[in-house]
Amino acid sequence: MRIGIDVGGTHTDAVILDGDKVIAATKALTSSDVISGVKAALDEILKQSAVDQSAIQTVMIGTTQFTNAIIERRELSQVAVIRIGLPSGRGMPPMVDWPQDMIDAIGAELYVLHGGYLYNGWPIAEMRDDEVNAAVADIKRKGIKNIAIASAFSPMNSAPETQVAAKIRAAVPDANITLSHSFGRLGLMERENAAIMNTTLLPFADKVVSSFLGALSQRGLNCPAFISQNDGTLMNAEFVRAYPALTFASGPTNSLRGAYKLTGLENAIVVDIGGTTSDIGVIQNGFPRESNVVVNIGGIRTNFRMPDILAIGLGGGSLVSDDGTKIGPKSVGHKLVTEGLVFGGKTLTTTDILVAGGHADIGDRSKVAYLDAAVVTQAKATLHKMLNDNIEMMKPGGKEMPVILVGGGAVLVTDGLKAASNLHRPENADVANAIGAAIAQVGGEAERMLSYRETPRDESIASVTRAATERAVKAGADPATVRAVDIEETAIPYMDEGATRVRVKVIGELAR
Repeated sequence: MRIGIDVGGTHTDAVILDGDKVIAATKALTSSDVISGVKAALDEILKQSAVDQSAIQTVMIGTTQFTNAIIERRELSQVAVIRIGLPSGRGMPPMVDWPQDMIDAIGAELYVLHGGYLYNGWPIAEMRDDEVNAAVADIKRKGIKNIAIASAFSPMNSAPETQVAAKIRAAVPDANITLSHSFGRLGLMERENAAIMNTTLLPFADKVVSSFLGALSQRGLNCPAFISQNDGTLMNAEFVRAYPALTFASGPTNSLRGAYKLTGLENAIVVDIGGTTSDIGVIQNGFPRESNVVVNIGGIRTNFRMPDILAIGLGGGSLVSDDGTKIGPKSVGHKLVTEGLVFGGKTLTTTDILVAGGHADIGDRSKVAYLDAAVVTQAKATLHKMLNDNIEMMKPGGKEMPVILVGGGAVLVTDGLKAASNLHRPENADVANAIGAAIAQVGGEAERMLSYRETPRDESIASVTRAATERAVKAGADPATVRAVDIEETAIPYMDEGATRVRVKVIGELAR
């Protein structure tokens, strides 16, 4: 048996799975301190199932806390940023395009040093001990404990980052250090940005993980706990303390994985309708399709692996206006139970339209009996057109695909969807995100730029696969079960020696 928990902005969903069978499920309101909501959800499913806590083998948690911390500019710690790459990039210093309020929030101290490598292994410049020693001494003098280190093409040669990190640890033994090569992709500035965001979250991550583990322990759950990553896989608690930024966008990912589990469809479009938005994504071979574009998080460019999600302002609390011709993007969100018409409020929402049309028994139907039938009909048409149009945009190559509806707001779809070859509404769809967390495996990813002229293709891919496997095992995977699920090869034009960018993703089962 295992427990899956997904902490969203409005609800904290939780399930208990016995093998593949859902034996308890609940949706509790997310509390301001998050942990109270998690405890409430745990109490409810343990009460429903009446299982002995000792029968639970693992707990998997998906959380938006770290994403929200970046977006809301809170719980962020001061960071020292070291870039190794001079004389290249002198005109584009670290954080050059960051929003000023984010720069102010983390109070970054910047250090740019000589060194680093080119994609083909040639050094940009020799590292200078005097520069490194001066930077380390200044960081120690200022009492900064959180340090992000990024070097040019460090996924190809990580030596500059590890050398500087060793000197920092010698001078500041309790430092929290993020090395960009350990989880970022090739682009220097985006990888550097990701490392900085990860570093500023490290003290908060330690507090969040400790709180989660404490909440589980208080409920008698002393089994291993894992946190969802944004690629549909898991990290153990210690890995999350080091890489909290890998949880960004894990919520939509969990919903996609949950939809796959509930239907068995390995290739489909998933529409997750919540209280404020509808997230539309694509499942390919059972895993979320990843975005190939630069991802903007809180106004900052990164090259995180992220699910390709199209979010639209349509949910159960979305405002309906202009006689039903406009829906959203504004929403009453978690205030639906007080502001929606059927609950005695004064705001017309999509939930009110659903009740007025006779499609659901929510709240007091008499409070929407006065609504003009034409407005109800028009609002339903607008809602379905919004979904159909955006599903069409997400179809791979425009080909017909089945659509899976999940989320608490899936009941809004009353007339089918023309964009779907088949429409699926699986049982327990309202807690698909928690189910997605509960079934996740452990993954790892690595990326290199290699020359097939110098190293044969098979050897090149094998070397990158080994690096990805090492990361998966470090995150908690059983080495014997790790396998490659995605190999991406991209020829790089205008570069010598037939350079090819190779990215490998692996997954494995949880180590026992």
